[in-house]
Amino acid sequence: MVNGRQNPGPDRWRYLGPAPAAAVALVGVLATLLIVAALRAAERHSAERVMDQRAQMALAAVRTETDRYRALLETMAAGLATEDALTWADFDQASAPLTTSGLIGAPVVSYVAPVATDAVPAAQARWRAAGADGLTLRPQPGLDEHYFPIFIRALSEDDALAGSAGTDLGVVPEPAAALRTARQTTHGVVSDTYVLIRDRDVPADRQQQAFLLAAPIWTRANAPVFRGWVVLVLRGGDFLTGVLSTVSQGHLDAGLVAINGDGSRAEVARLHVPGEPDLVRHERVPVADHVWELDLRADSDRLPGAGGHLPVTVLVGGLILTGLLAWLVHVLAAGRTRARQQVAEATAELRAAEAESRRQAGLLGAIMNTIGDGVSVVDGAGRLVLENPAARTLTGVTESSIRPEDWQRHYGAYRADGVTPLPLEEMPLLRALHGEPIDGAEVVIRNAGRPDGALISIDARPLDPSAGLRGAVAVLRDITELRRYEKDLSIFAGVVAHDLKAPLAIVRGHCELALDDPGDEDGVGVSLRRIVQAVDRMDTLIETLLAYSTARDAPLRIGVVDLAPLVEEVLQERAASLRGDGSAPRWRVGPLPAVRADPAMLRHVLDNLIGNAFKYVRRGEAPWAEVTAGPAAPGWVRIEVADAGIGIPDPDKPRVFESFHRAEGSAGYAGTGLGLAICRRIVERHGGEIGVEDNPGGGARFHFTLPAATVTEETDMNNIPAEPAEQDDAQVRAALDRALAERAAILDSRLPGLSALPAAEPSAHDPAAARLRAPVPDHQHRD
Repeated sequence: MVNGRQNPGPDRWRYLGPAPAAAVALVGVLATLLIVAALRAAERHSAERVMDQRAQMALAAVRTETDRYRALLETMAAGLATEDALTWADFDQASAPLTTSGLIGAPVVSYVAPVATDAVPAAQARWRAAGADGLTLRPQPGLDEHYFPIFIRALSEDDALAGSAGTDLGVVPEPAAALRTARQTTHGVVSDTYVLIRDRDVPADRQQQAFLLAAPIWTRANAPVFRGWVVLVLRGGDFLTGVLSTVSQGHLDAGLVAINGDGSRAEVARLHVPGEPDLVRHERVPVADHVWELDLRADSDRLPGAGGHLPVTVLVGGLILTGLLAWLVHVLAAGRTRARQQVAEATAELRAAEAESRRQAGLLGAIMNTIGDGVSVVDGAGRLVLENPAARTLTGVTESSIRPEDWQRHYGAYRADGVTPLPLEEMPLLRALHGEPIDGAEVVIRNAGRPDGALISIDARPLDPSAGLRGAVAVLRDITELRRYEKDLSIFAGVVAHDLKAPLAIVRGHCELALDDPGDEDGVGVSLRRIVQAVDRMDTLIETLLAYSTARDAPLRIGVVDLAPLVEEVLQERAASLRGDGSAPRWRVGPLPAVRADPAMLRHVLDNLIGNAFKYVRRGEAPWAEVTAGPAAPGWVRIEVADAGIGIPDPDKPRVFESFHRAEGSAGYAGTGLGLAICRRIVERHGGEIGVEDNPGGGARFHFTLPAATVTEETDMNNIPAEPAEQDDAQVRAALDRALAERAAILDSRLPGLSALPAAEPSAHDPAAARLRAPVPDHQHRD
């Protein structure tokens, strides 16, 4: 009985659901098709209207431009008619306004004079005297009268028609006929289409049909005298493209057809656009004594405001909506049992999702309580929303501060120098609240919970919008021990470098002693010199590696540096080191301002760039360098060092500042490939930028930026990375001094005779500054 009562349900659903759904689907499809048909008709009507508007705009543009050309030409002819004896100065003054009139497609305007065959020599002499310097009239045989361009002004910089003065236009039927008609009618005319004489040598697919617009020059005396014509050459393709490119906006396919005097039709030019044109308009344009025809075509689907995807969208949307409605009717008609089943399934899924959410929340809480990195989350008002135990341990504070204004005092937050209180606007969480991602911000925390202080690295990001809360999250890491390790590593690097240089000093000392008394063997001196050269190369490489390491780690000693004397000193030293090696170097130094920088590091940058300018020159050429200052952002100075050397290929420019990279053309020059990498490290540590580009006169032009000396330190030094406190610097230098002194004492005890040899260059009082000293002038290994 139970089965008998349950089985009819599905049978009823089988007929109850599909019938209403089919009716809804049929009505929906019919309504959708009717709406789509109405929209297509409206779109077609709109396309026709837009096409009419565009056609009228194109016609008006062509007509306006041709009328303007004729008016300018006739105005110029009228002005020249008032001159008693026409000269180049008169023509130049009358044609000057045309250069700024934007005559599209018109390369030149010229004055053309008629000359009989027997009067050619006299006319040539006359026009030369009138200012047509170097004019040579070239009459064509078989003509009684010749038409020579006398004065020509180019209206297009990329056209060379100015060289056609003296060419006989009578040999070309179309211009000759137009000139004769203009003289007879005393009005401006336009010629039939023809190909310019100079264009007949180019390939046929690049030739353009052209016109000649001519205005006759008749004096205004009682007995008018004819003096010639003012002629404007017009290339049809350039004219059509220039005039209709704006009006068309990529939607009109336009063709210009000229109806010649004999009734023939010649297609002058055509402007093609993408699409399949289905709208056509033909418009006639009267131009002087001729008629042009404008053939306009357009794809209705591409016209703005006419074509669109609305019918397709409505069709797809209507079918989708019809399907949804039919499906909904089918579902609603299926009965309570199916609805209850779906509700039960949805409820089960909801409960499963809720259980999964609780599990994820518990897992996230366990992770937050377990990880060693501190995590803090604040809302849009700066109130602490979440803080894990690691964050409380790192900050040494168990109670959170509600107001961001109290964070500095509450947590004891200072800048990386451990002295300057951290300003509110530099708080990483507040900067993240304003949308700025923060990576590796270093903050010193010193309070009752952390009395010795701790250096904390903070990464902060704005909260993802999916959280449903505006706020920011920060991850805190204690890097106090890491910084101490880095300082110890710096001391170790200095000691290792000294240990490497000491054996080289011993070898050099013995070699120099052997050179003083080489004995009777001839080859000893040569071998010892090679040993000395090898030692020099090793010493230079070690110096470069030390400078490369120090450029990143040594503390900056910022002060005001006057660039002018520093540049002059480096130039003089570099020039002195090249004496006897060929042509004497030349240089030019422009006005240079003062900057805020580390003097020793800045000297290293200038020495390297100027040394490269003097070194990378072609064989037999004199070195040349130019040091100038250029415009930069407010508060900054741009210094440029240019040379006339071998230059840097374009593929090498992006990588020339990488470590150990050398350009392809520098294979024949000594160097380690670290010089420019050191320069980049130094400039970037000052907050500036460095780059290279081609020098317009040949060679390369390097440029870098430094803070200007006129900007206050609070403003211009914000971009300079913070350096360790002065007390820590002194401790590092003292430790390195002790280590170097111990190594020196050991070496002296092992080989006492070496105490008389020249001492190593680095200063025991300031190893960091010594590593970045200017190279010794007689060493030519900087790059």
